[in-house]
Amino acid sequence: MQRSLISDIIANDIEGEVNIAVWIQDTRSLKNVIFLTVRDTSGMAQVTIRKGTLDNEEKIVGLNRESVIAVKGKWDRKSASKLGVDIVAEKIEILNESLAPLPLGVDDPVEADFDTRLNNRFIDIRKPEKALIFQIESTMLWGIRKFFNSQEFIEVHTPKIVAAATEGGADLFSVKYFEKEAYLNQSPQLYKEILMSCGLDRVFEVGPAFRAEQHNTTRHLNEFTSIDIEVSFADHNDAMAFLENAIKHGVDEMLSRHSDQMEKHGIHVDRVKTPFPRITYEECRKLINDAGMNLEFGDDFSPEQLKVIGNKFNGFYFIIDWPSSMRPFYTMPKPEDPALTNSFDLQFNELEITSGAQRVHNPEILEKRFLDKGLNPSEFDFYIKAFKYGMPPHAGWAIGLERLVMILCGLPNIREATLFPRDRTRIVP
Repeated sequence: MQRSLISDIIANDIEGEVNIAVWIQDTRSLKNVIFLTVRDTSGMAQVTIRKGTLDNEEKIVGLNRESVIAVKGKWDRKSASKLGVDIVAEKIEILNESLAPLPLGVDDPVEADFDTRLNNRFIDIRKPEKALIFQIESTMLWGIRKFFNSQEFIEVHTPKIVAAATEGGADLFSVKYFEKEAYLNQSPQLYKEILMSCGLDRVFEVGPAFRAEQHNTTRHLNEFTSIDIEVSFADHNDAMAFLENAIKHGVDEMLSRHSDQMEKHGIHVDRVKTPFPRITYEECRKLINDAGMNLEFGDDFSPEQLKVIGNKFNGFYFIIDWPSSMRPFYTMPKPEDPALTNSFDLQFNELEITSGAQRVHNPEILEKRFLDKGLNPSEFDFYIKAFKYGMPPHAGWAIGLERLVMILCGLPNIREATLFPRDRTRIVP
């Protein structure tokens, strides 16, 4: 179907005949004229029908809101319409009639409850401010991908059905895999490390990850989009540099495309300045203890304690040198102090965004780390084998796309940044 987006009509100053395909948002029938308020993915316009000029005008006047039509006509540049684009219709084709009443309003001033919105997501995302979130998400991911490409990363795709947990524990969805027991993968961690042994020095992956967490909070999902990288001949400092620059490029791409719409809908995101501050776990622990909250070495931060840290270091910052007891088996202990690790968390104010680290590349140390964490190394033979035939030092991280967008855009719930959320209670639509 040949058509112009509403935004293109003004931007390109289209003369003569225009063709648009739109949803009807409102209809007003006056004595000699009919006005339709219509909408496509780029914006809104007015369609003017002079009575007696169309064979199907009575049918059009009777259409319910959210019906889909194709309009051929001419842009009336002198129109006083507040929408900026007024198309005088010469022909209107009805593409699809909507039922009534709508399960959810598109331009209603009163917001429906969240469950009603998620149950009717196909209408909820028709709202420009909701669609904008996913345009932002897509553009940010494109900026991140472009950055990786510029740094000579290759994009890979690892299995999502696996035989063993990435980090141990019970947060796994089991699946029936013929006669075998299998799981949905929590992370591509083990496979992207194996790729370092393959000689693929720099890899990244964008794909789904699954966690059977019991939490049902505003920050947790059971299926999310994970952006992962792994880099050979690198340590945690290199990984942090790639992370902060990936976010910077993602934000720059987002602002270059959507800043006007973001301002219109009250979404404010500052440009990212690098490098991000680095604060050690011990420095954070001292801040917390000085504030009268007792925190022992090896304890994780509570939300209240993270607020203390976030008040001191707002915006983006890294917490580094985490205790070894708190980190997964594949995290490299610091050579000068094995009680600590070459690892980091990325924070935004008091909110955790993601974590990463230099990995253990020595197979003897790796097997000891398995035992220290109460895991059986024999269950990970396919992984350990790759370390016994020339594994380079390497580092990496993983970041949840939805959580990053939620935090940057100040959204109250991660489900706002998820097309069709999967959580503790929701598996449809």
